Amino acid sequence: MSLPRIAVDAMGGDEGVRVMVEGAAIARRQHDQFQFLLVGDETRIKAALDKHPNMRGASEILHCEDVVGGDEKPTQALRRAKTTSMGLAVNAVKEGAAGAAVSGGNTGALMAMSKLALRTMPGIDRPALAALMPSLGDSDVIMLDLGANTDCDARNLVQFAVMGAAYSRIVTGRAEPRVRLLNIGTEEIKGTDQLQDAAAHLRAATGLAMQFDGFIEADKINRGECDVVVTDGFSGNIALKAIEGAARFVTDLLRNAFTSSLRSKFGFLVSRPATELLRHHLDPNNHNGAVFLGLNGVVVKSHGSASAAGVANAVAVAARLLEEDLTQRILADLGTLQAAQPDAGEAA
Repeated sequence: MSLPRIAVDAMGGDEGVRVMVEGAAIARRQHDQFQFLLVGDETRIKAALDKHPNMRGASEILHCEDVVGGDEKPTQALRRAKTTSMGLAVNAVKEGAAGAAVSGGNTGALMAMSKLALRTMPGIDRPALAALMPSLGDSDVIMLDLGANTDCDARNLVQFAVMGAAYSRIVTGRAEPRVRLLNIGTEEIKGTDQLQDAAAHLRAATGLAMQFDGFIEADKINRGECDVVVTDGFSGNIALKAIEGAARFVTDLLRNAFTSSLRSKFGFLVSRPATELLRHHLDPNNHNGAVFLGLNGVVVKSHGSASAAGVANAVAVAARLLEEDLTQRILADLGTLQAAQPDAGEAA
């Protein structure tokens, strides 16, 4: 299948051009139909492309030397949207020069530029940042919002649930993904007014391609008990960082334990296949590629410290969302929600 090309902000991320181009090259080796618009310093990009012959005929370069800083405020970055590599990559999606954009740069700036250029789709008040996380189930769990909106009302949470379920159907293949709201308990009486109202609307809605299973606590996010976890961006970002920190703690603890003595080193050699599987499962590069859901276009945020393999995963996420036409799926689900329950999510 021929896909629209993917605009890559080659200057974004901690290491910039080298990792972004290498990541795109890895993705193309796995999917030789990928085409790219590489946005950034032409001299540096050409030097990087010399190491990846498979990219030469699949890439066009859009020269740009201006870069959004990692600590730059979104309002400042917006003023330079037409001159920075990030802004030009997003604008390529707006203009139809690319089907999706991938950047490892400043998350707040990327959200602001994407929202301004692409606008939110009809029926969505705010876009949400969604990402895949490992679970004990048959597939990854999708969690949103992870930081785009620190304060959300019931209407926002209902919309996030619809978008997350549409994304999950692509990832898991489930016709009706299991959706839950993150809460401090699973009892129906627990939680804020916003959570209570959102839960009531989702329980009452009919015809949605999801199973709403009520609430979930943070310690169950990765247990495989649900496919989509919905929350506000403040709680979601805290939960994400806690999970990432716990994963690093476990891997560091195992590393220290296996190097503490000669006997433990021998134990490591015996258990190496299991520990390598654990390391692979917990490696954030294998789940890299957060998506801004709710925009009139596909924008994927790669982690700033992602390796080339991680960038390749982010590119693959963008391509899959184009192939599966996520935007149209969300629009169709929103239409079902509004038809079944016109006032869904209006409570604050």
